[in-house]
Order: sequence, then C-alpha cells, then structure tokens
Amino acid sequence: MQQSLNLSFWTLTKEAALKTVDCTENGLTEQEAAERLERDGPNTFQGRQQGTGFVLFLQQLKSPLTLLLIAAAFLSLALGDATDSYIIFTIIIISSLLGYWQEKGAADAVQQLIKMVKTTCTVLRQRQKEITIDQVVQGDIILLSAGAIIPADCLLLSCKELYVDEAAFTGETFPVEKTPGVVSENARLAERTNCLFMGAHVISGKGTALVMKTGKQTEFGKISASLHGKAPETDFEKGIRKFGYLLMEITLLLVFIIFAINVFLHKPVLDSFLFSLALAVGLTPQLLPAIISVNLATGARRMAAKKVIVKKLSSIENFGSMTILCSDKTGTLTEGKVTLKDCIDIEGNPSDKVQFYGWLNASLQQGFHNPIDNALCENNPAHENDFILQTEIPYDFIRKRLTIQVHNGKENIAITKGALEEILHICDRVQTADGKIDSIGTATEKISALYQQESAKGLRVLGIAYKDITDGSDFTREQESAMIFLGIITLFDPPKKEIFNTINNLKSLGVSLKIITGDNQLVAASLVKQIGYTNPVLLTGDDLRKMSNGALLHRIPLTDVFAEVEPNQKERIIAMLKKAGHVVGFLGDGINDAAALHAADVGISVDTAVDVAKEAADIILMDRDLNVLTSGIKEGRYTFANTMKYIFMATSANFGNMFSMAGASLFLPFLPLLPKQILLTNLLTDLPEMTIATDLVDKENIAKPRRWNIGFIKKFMLVFGLLSSVFDYLTFYILLHLFNAGEKTFQTGWFTESVISAALIVLVVRTRLSFFKSRPGKPLLAANIFIIAVVLLLPFTPLASLLGFTMLPLVTYGWLLLVIVAYIVAAELTKKWFYKKFDR
Repeated sequence: MQQSLNLSFWTLTKEAALKTVDCTENGLTEQEAAERLERDGPNTFQGRQQGTGFVLFLQQLKSPLTLLLIAAAFLSLALGDATDSYIIFTIIIISSLLGYWQEKGAADAVQQLIKMVKTTCTVLRQRQKEITIDQVVQGDIILLSAGAIIPADCLLLSCKELYVDEAAFTGETFPVEKTPGVVSENARLAERTNCLFMGAHVISGKGTALVMKTGKQTEFGKISASLHGKAPETDFEKGIRKFGYLLMEITLLLVFIIFAINVFLHKPVLDSFLFSLALAVGLTPQLLPAIISVNLATGARRMAAKKVIVKKLSSIENFGSMTILCSDKTGTLTEGKVTLKDCIDIEGNPSDKVQFYGWLNASLQQGFHNPIDNALCENNPAHENDFILQTEIPYDFIRKRLTIQVHNGKENIAITKGALEEILHICDRVQTADGKIDSIGTATEKISALYQQESAKGLRVLGIAYKDITDGSDFTREQESAMIFLGIITLFDPPKKEIFNTINNLKSLGVSLKIITGDNQLVAASLVKQIGYTNPVLLTGDDLRKMSNGALLHRIPLTDVFAEVEPNQKERIIAMLKKAGHVVGFLGDGINDAAALHAADVGISVDTAVDVAKEAADIILMDRDLNVLTSGIKEGRYTFANTMKYIFMATSANFGNMFSMAGASLFLPFLPLLPKQILLTNLLTDLPEMTIATDLVDKENIAKPRRWNIGFIKKFMLVFGLLSSVFDYLTFYILLHLFNAGEKTFQTGWFTESVISAALIVLVVRTRLSFFKSRPGKPLLAANIFIIAVVLLLPFTPLASLLGFTMLPLVTYGWLLLVIVAYIVAAELTKKWFYKKFDR
C-alpha cells in the first residue's frame, strides 16, 4: 500500500514532502518507480482484476428466469427425471458459453483499441520522460503545462501563473490559481491552493508537482464510483432498457397464463412449471446483450481500420444517428497549417519591429505552443537576438493575450500579443510609422479600420504591444496597462482542397455542419463563403449573450456559423441544439473544449489534441480529416442497422411463438414442446444470429440518420409475430388432421418447422428490400444452412430419443416445406406493406 495515505500532505513543506515519499528533486529512478508500481498497482480505479473471465461467464446466468429454470431442473433431478435435467443443464451451459465467448471477444477487442489512444504525462525520473498516466507512482515529479491533465493527487513544488480547472471537485466555474506553500490542515478542498487533484486540468501556465496519492486513494478515486453511477444513458442504451422491460412484461404475463391453462387442464404440474419457465427463457432474447456487444465491437474494429478509434462503445449508435456536427474551423475545414502573411504598423506598412517582437513573444514563451506561435517562430527576423526570458504571463481565455518580459543588458521590455480588442484595451499610446510615440487617441479608429480590412480578406489579425520596464523587477498581470501599441500581425490558414466535397458528403448523409469559432465574424464569414456557403447565417458570441434560451432555441438550428464565441458558450450552443431534438456531435481538440465534448451526444477529438480533450472524447480520429469522419458515420449506421436486425428477428419470432404456445396449450392433451426442446429451439435460432455483425447492410440504412424507435418495434413485433403464429397454426392443423400426429411426432414436426422457418425468415426481415435484391453476408448464410441441416438430421441421430424426437414420414417434410415457402412469400408481401404504411 502507498505510504502516508492518511497524511494531510497540503500541510507539508517541499522538503518534508520529498522526505515523506522518499524522493529527490531529480525524481525517482526507473528501478524505484518499477518497485512502487508493483507495490501500489497501476494508477487507475480498477486495480488488479482477478477472475474476470469467470465473472463474465457467471453474468450470462444472472437472468432471474435462467436461475429459476436451473432451480427447477435441480428439483426435477431430485424427483428422478435425471435425463431431462442433464439436457436442460447442458443447453443452458452451451448458451452461456456462447454468450461469454462473444462478450469476452468484444471486450478484449475494445481494450486493444483503447490502448491505441493513450493519455500521457511528462515526469522527471532523473531525466524528463513521457509515460502513460497509469504508470504514474507516488514520488513521481510531474512537469505541467497548458492542456495537461493532472494524473494524480499532487503537492505543487513550483509554478508560474498556473491556473487549473477543478470544477469537478469544487463546482468553481472559473480556473483556480495555484501557488506553492503550506496550507492549514483543516482547509477545505477548494482552499488547498498548493494541491493539484487527479482529473483536473491545466488551463494556463506551467509548474512542477510531487505525486502524493494515486489511483483509488486520490480524491477523484474516492468519488469515482458515484460519478460512474451517474453517467447519463445514451439514446441507444435507453432504448435497449425500455425494450427489455416491454418484452419481459409481455413474456411473463403470457407465461403465467400458459402455466395456469396447463394446470387447469390437469397436465402434470412440474412438467407445466418447467414448460412455462423454459418458454420464458426461450422467448426472451437472452443473447441480446452479447449480440449488441459483438455488433458494437465489430463496428469499432472496422472503424479503427478507417482511423476512427472508439473509446465508448455505446457512442457508436449516436455517431451513426448524428444529425448535426459542430466543429471549429482550424485544421478541420482548413489545412491546419497557419502561415504568417504580414507584420505591419498602424499605417499598413511592413514593419521589421512588429515581426521581431512577435517572434520574440512566440519563440521565448514556455507555455502551450499553438499553430500561431509555430507560424511566428518559423519566420526568423533579420535582427540579432540576445534577449533572455525573464518572466512570462501565459495566455488564458479571459485575457486572450500572452505577455513575456525579456532583457539583454541594455533593454528590459514586456511584449504582449493577442486578440486585437484586448491589446487595444491595455494601450494608451501608439508607435507611429516613423517611430514616434503618440497618444493612442484617434489612432484607434485607424487601427480598427485596418483590422476590418484585413479580416474581410479572411485573415486572422493579432495585435502586438510593448512596454519598457525601468526597475528590472518581474512584470505582473496587474502591470498589463498603459502599454504602447506597435502594430498588427496577419495570418492565414487556407481551406482544405477537398472540403467542399466533404461537406456535400456530410449533407448527403443527413448531417449538417455548424462551425463554432473564436475568430471574428469577418474572418469566419470569409472562410465559409470560400467553402461553398452562399448566404451563411451567422451569430456572434455577443448575440448569444443577449438572447434568451427561448429565442436561441428558435434561431440556433437555422444558424451556420457561430463566431467570436467564448469557451463557455460552446456548451450552451450544444445544449440548445439537443433541446431542439438533434443528435449533436462536437469535434474539438483544445484546452477549452472539454465541457462541450462532455455535453455533446458524441464527443469527437483527434489524436494530436491536448490531453484533456482526448480524455473527454468518446471517439478519437487518428487523422484530422472530415472524410475520415464520414467513414465513421457510415460505420456507426452499419453497426446500428445490424443490431436492429437482431431486435426485429428476435421480437417477431418470439412474439409469434408466445401466441402459438398459448393457443396450442388450449387444445393439445400434451405439451406442444418439451422444456428441453424449447431451450434447444432457442439455442439453434440464436446461433446464426451471432454472425449478424458481419452481415451486409443496404445503402438505404446508411443514407440517413436512424434512431431507436420503440413504437416502430412494437408494430413490427405485433405484425410479424402474428404472421408467424398463423403459419404455426397451419402446421398444427396439418400435423394433427392430416397425419394424426401423436406427442413425439407433433413435437418433432413443429420443432422442425419452427427452427427452419426462423432460419429462413432471418433472410427476409434483415432487409427492407426484396429477399432476392439484398444479399446476406456469407457467415450469416452459412450459419443458417448449417442449422437447417442439423434440424433435418437430428431425428435420425442417437440424440433424438434423449430429446424426445422421432423420425417423420417423408411426406410430412413435403407439407412442412409448403408451409415454410408460403410463410416466406407471405412475409415478403407483408414486409412491403408494413414499410410502406409505417416507415414514412
């Protein structure tokens, strides 16, 4: 166990903390880290999992109906009916093993995919090293910068303007400033300004911190169980749950009625009880969880092949049913390669000084380097540089600027660059084209006109200002005032060449693209016109602030571009779009995108994103390209379509069998099927459907978003269930009146017709098209042919007597074939009518 777990480490000095965790300022050695990892386990909440395979197998038996059936089989065994009991046990174990095998394979596949997207941190282990977060141990020294996730509970050792978002713990919306030092033992969580908590993330600044607690011992670990418990259901999960309740209620009601009828007709009570329980198990789609898991995991693997990694399986359905995608423009609609265009003074003339100061600011700052900084760094000015960084005030989303203080022995200056309005706000003087310093006065209008002119060209415009420091002391945030405005820097990021076709592809899939950007409205409008929007509807962050939720709810679906948006407004935009009935995806990669990624139905990020964005996302794109996204959307719909196929197959067959069993119980002097035969029917009909994840999907199912529709499923279950029942009763008539079938002949005949028709009807209900126009996947077709062969051969094997079957006259197979063919034809005609009437 970790040392000093109960210690209030926020009360320790730096020296005492290092001594407590037995670490030096150079960090741990690799050997020490390995020993602590072995001692404490990985830095996760799960710890070491033992026997997960056995637990997963037991979960296949957790259904109350299955447990009740096992208990009844034991009772039957105690009363001397050993053969039937063993057969029931065998079928239950085989079904459970199949479910276990499918779910285990799905779970393993997903874990392998998640390993492809690792969240890392930088530690000091005698030297700087990047490791995955689960490898962090007590005593590690963490190096932090903007965008980094706090990997464990830490004591802050040193920092520079470090601001952290820890809203998950304190509820504080705004970033919290952190400082080293000692805090009172009784300090509340929010008052521990020298602590960093696992799960929080750095908004701006940099620092070093000492890991004191990891995994379950952290504050986040203590509350993780409750956080996981409150995770909102996806639309798909909610639909599955409601569907399960519906089917269970109908099944239990009819099973109770069937049991009562059999007892009333003086049939053996134990046989009737076993029959009713077996019917309940047989009519409940037991393999639904396994088949859903397999479908989603198969879809995740296919998506991974197209460079789309799924972190949360249930998000695949939302990905496929997405109707609106919200995205920033940089790197998604544009090339993502920001290029410096001009460095100009207030008259619009090229200025070496503006370029030099911009380069100094970008190249010497130690925080998070964004594409703008990289563009400035690539354009080295002609000036000789002997400046040394003295201090820095990192960029944050409130000030929207970054300041550095540099000196070279002769000069000591502070240089600030950032959003033009924010730079003008802190300037009271301006440097003219000839180098004179004047009051800013009317120059503000000239600068604003220049800003409008350059923005209208689609250029990103930054302001740059400076201030001479006379006393040589460190420049502070409070001193960002009375500065000298020097000039502006313009940058451009051209649209991607293929973006016009990509947007059209999204539209053809029923997905609208909405652009959310912090850029000014002139830049945003210029870009969207370049990519094909003729008359884009635009809202600014200022417009959003002034609008009520009611007004915004009306305007927001009609808006194409949201410009000059504050980070906290992204979440409001997404919430309003969801309220308007849309399934919303959000593509983001920045420090300020975490809340929006959480709020969206499906959060999408990229592998090059900051850690906090990758951690918040459900889906990670390995390539920041909307064409990759369209492939992922298609795969999501592919997966959803195949999942719904099993729902339609299971509900129609099961509902029909319930009616058939109920009716047969009224007029038969024996059970229509023995309990073991019902379970075998269920097993054989479910086996082919395990291959449904590999089935081919019609283009119609991919063309537009589709969502869970439980009303539609109810109608499908009723119509096709009753149709199945009609042909069951026709089979009963043929067996009883044409062949005077006894108990074993009747049961063998109905078992044969039931399983073969179920295998073939799969090929009908799997598609909206004609049976002949939609080709099934090879594994599905092969599995169904195999099951039909097994059913036909079973009465001729030694197993027949154990299962209660007998050989049928050859002519009986002819009549059963006629019934099955008639059923398939009727199902085709009914399907055409059903989709025309109900799927509008």
